[in-house]
Formats: sequence, structure tokens, C-alpha cells
Amino acid sequence: MLQRIQTIWVFLAVLAAVFLFITGQDVVIFGTISVVNIGSVALVLVGLLSVFSFKNRKRQILLNNISIIINVLLIGVLAYWLLNSPGGIQFPEKGVEPIFPLIAIICLLIANIYIRKDERLVKSVDRLR
Repeated sequence: MLQRIQTIWVFLAVLAAVFLFITGQDVVIFGTISVVNIGSVALVLVGLLSVFSFKNRKRQILLNNISIIINVLLIGVLAYWLLNSPGGIQFPEKGVEPIFPLIAIICLLIANIYIRKDERLVKSVDRLR
């Protein structure tokens, strides 16, 4: 069902990926390829797939774990970019990008907690039949 609490948490993680895509337009790591934009699009797609696979909770947990791994990699790429940029982390507008993957990781961890809680509830009801 789409009205579950974990759907809201996954949707907030997708929103964080969208904000990362918007703010990370000037992050170019390798030539003209923007790794952050590719990662943000992948996060949005995996997040939406996770939201709409609400009938298969194991797949939903797997997709959330994949999103967490992508977010950790994006934090690493953004930290590398911030440390190697000409101004460093001196300018306050340069340090906002790594916050969005961190927010997404927290939201996805909370969503996984609620998904596992639902899984335990369904298993307990099946035992009563």
C-alpha cells in the first residue's frame, strides 16, 4: 500500500536525490561527465522503483540498501570534489551537496526499519492461521 509510513521515508530520500541533482550541476569530476548527476538520476529511479514495489518487501529492502550504497559513494565523490576544488571548503555555498545524500541515508534506514516491522507483523499473522 502506498499510504504506509515507509513510503513517505523513501519518498523523502527521492526528494533529497532531486535536490542533489539541482544543486550539484557544477560538480564535474571526470572531464565533462558529471558523476553526481548520473548518481542522482539512478537514486531517483531506484527510489521510485522501491516505492512502487510495496507488495514485495524483500525487494524493497534490497532496493533501499542499493540506494544507501549509491549515497555513500556519492558522499565520497562529493568529499573528493570539495577537497580538490580550487577554493576548498572555504566558501559556504560549496558545502551543501554532501548533506543531501546523508539525509537520504537516514531516511532509507528509517524506511528499512518500518519495512522490517511490517514483515514481522505479516509473519506473525500468518502463524495464527
